[in-house]
Amino acid sequence: MQSSQRAREIKPFYAMTFGDRAAAMERQGVHVVKLCLGEPDFGAPPAVRAAMAAAMDGRPLGYTSAAGLSALRHEIANFYRDRHDVIVEPSRIVVTSGASAALLLAVAATIDPGSEVVLAEPSYPCNRQLVESFGGVVISVATTASTRFQLTKSLVEGAWTPDTRAVMMASPSNPTGTSIPHDEMARICEVARDRGAWRIVDEIYLNLTDHDDRRAAPRSVLSIDPDAIVINSFSKYFGMTGWRLGWCVVPEVLAPETEKLAMNYFLCASTPAQHAALACFTEESLALCEERRLELLARRALVLEELARMGLAVPAIPDGAFYVYVDVDGTGLNSWDFCERVLQEAHVALTPGKDFGSQSGHRFVRLSYTASRDELREGLARLRVFVSGLR
Repeated sequence: MQSSQRAREIKPFYAMTFGDRAAAMERQGVHVVKLCLGEPDFGAPPAVRAAMAAAMDGRPLGYTSAAGLSALRHEIANFYRDRHDVIVEPSRIVVTSGASAALLLAVAATIDPGSEVVLAEPSYPCNRQLVESFGGVVISVATTASTRFQLTKSLVEGAWTPDTRAVMMASPSNPTGTSIPHDEMARICEVARDRGAWRIVDEIYLNLTDHDDRRAAPRSVLSIDPDAIVINSFSKYFGMTGWRLGWCVVPEVLAPETEKLAMNYFLCASTPAQHAALACFTEESLALCEERRLELLARRALVLEELARMGLAVPAIPDGAFYVYVDVDGTGLNSWDFCERVLQEAHVALTPGKDFGSQSGHRFVRLSYTASRDELREGLARLRVFVSGLR
């Protein structure tokens, strides 16, 4: 017997690989500073934890609708209205088992074998794997610091073919933490829409984007393209990574098909996690999440300052999420060897750029600043000694 070709050919997610190796070292008594995973150290807000405890009091916890708990879908819709000044009907929202499941549903609902999907390189590696799992063809567009490692209208037009079925974007991006300017996003969406292609936009880190000079919250792509497919999650802004809860917003025409896919693939997202997530939208929880966003800004400043001191370049300064994409080419090591050695020799876990693309991934590593400030200082001190030793 033999496994499927899909299973044999799929690539690992190296961030998780390095995270597992760091955890194995810690089990042996080694203190590893883990800067490899996008996992906020805050945890869920207290009100959410209390709501989960209440939900687990022995009451029956049956399946919800495949599209999610009605009350939660309404709260998400209200969040778009109040935070982003966008009206989204709850019927367009599908609650999922993390954003990964939302991405899977978006691809399953739009991509047929042979369909081409345009996405930036570097980008989140699982997107490529999902597209290829459904027989789609990834058109990976090399980007540079000049476009902040993001797609532009001209790059999308240059990659277009008669088989292009969708454009996938992430703003802010994993691994770079950079956003697509809103005007440029509008131009990209217009090109794709006019040519009959779907726009799939990852907004997982949207609420961790820097606010503007008027302290206004970032705008969702839905404010310029109401029929875009949007992916979001409770993992990042709400600190609920292990709870595995996310959502997608789909056009009305896709809502019935997406719900059918959801019921076949997952039945529904975790019932107690959905009930607990209702407490994310209390005034208390939202205020706490904003405090945490500002704390991440302070951590970013600390990281950028220390990286500059040790001579490691960050070609595109992030404006959201909690990642820094660091150029290690000047150290004499490629990114994989850099991550291997810094883990073994300095006990700092980073993610090699190989995860995010082949064209320039050999020279970049991703650093996640989700650890506490004390842990960040320790990790950066170790990194400084390691880099100094290379030179």
